[in-house]
Amino acid sequence: MMKRILVLCVILMLTLCAFAEGSAPAADFDRASLIQIAIDNQKNSYAPYSHYNVSAAVLMDSGEIYTGVNVENASYPAGICAERNAIIHAIGMGEKAIVAIAIVGGPNYEIHDYCAPCGICRQVMREFCVPSEMKVIFAKSVDDYKEMTLEELLPESFGPDALEK
Repeated sequence: MMKRILVLCVILMLTLCAFAEGSAPAADFDRASLIQIAIDNQKNSYAPYSHYNVSAAVLMDSGEIYTGVNVENASYPAGICAERNAIIHAIGMGEKAIVAIAIVGGPNYEIHDYCAPCGICRQVMREFCVPSEMKVIFAKSVDDYKEMTLEELLPESFGPDALEK
């Protein structure tokens, strides 16, 4: 009996270590939950100028999910997109690798169409992922969404690996 428990503990530890190291495939996450977290968080958006409220939920390789919203500013360039807000929050908490991000947005807290990330957000995502593996989801609802890899959204991208050569 003790031997069986020990074997199960070792299997569990190896599984947890593999997940913590980011070896869990990106395809194995709950898209609906990630999208719903982004939808639920949209109410926190601060967009008094554009009235276009965006929310993002980013799944890191640790399994943790961080959220962000767009925050506008009277000095327009001082604002920040929801995607970068979520990613910067994750990095500030010690995370380093993005598995997926779900993005929702629309005028006056309503979601009518897909909300794709801007170019700056795509470049920030590129810093913290493997572009061919990271999933970018833009959603209207948990059942109506588009999914692409970052590599599809940002082909021939410039990233940290370019500086290593």
